Amino acid sequence: MNMAERSPRKPLVVRPTQGRRYDMGRMRAIFRADGQETDSRYSISEWWLEPRTRGPGTHAHPDDHIFYVLKGTVSLQIDGEWTDATRGCYAVIPGGVPHDFENRDVEECGFISINTPGGFEEDMPGIVEWFAENPLGDVAATSPSGPGT
Repeated sequence: MNMAERSPRKPLVVRPTQGRRYDMGRMRAIFRADGQETDSRYSISEWWLEPRTRGPGTHAHPDDHIFYVLKGTVSLQIDGEWTDATRGCYAVIPGGVPHDFENRDVEECGFISINTPGGFEEDMPGIVEWFAENPLGDVAATSPSGPGT
C-alpha cells in the first residue's frame, strides 16, 4: 500500500485512565476507541457490572457485538438461551439477535464489547438517561425491558 492509499486514521494507544466513561448506576461503560478514531468502522468499550446486578433487559441492535470477558462471570442471554461466560470467554452476537447480560455473582464482572460497524457510542447519552430513570436492580428482582427493545 502506498502513502496515498493509507487511511487518515492514526495509530492509537489507549492508557488505562483514558476513554469516555458512562456511569449508569450499578453498571459503567468506558469507550476506548470509536467514531473518528476508528472511522466509524467499530467501537471498543469495557462494561462493568457490580455484584448481583440485573442487566439492561432483552434488546437487539443492528450492529454485531463481540464480547470478551475480562473478569468474573457474565451471565448472557443470547436469542432466548442463558449461559455463563467466565474470564477468557468470547461471545459473538450478530446484529438483530435479542440478547441481555447480567452479573449473578458476588464479585464485579467486566467484559470488552467490540461493536461493528461503529456508531453505538452515539446512543450512550440516551442510554445513560434511560438508566437514570430505570435503575438496574438486583438479580433477585425483575426489571423492565431495556433501551433499544
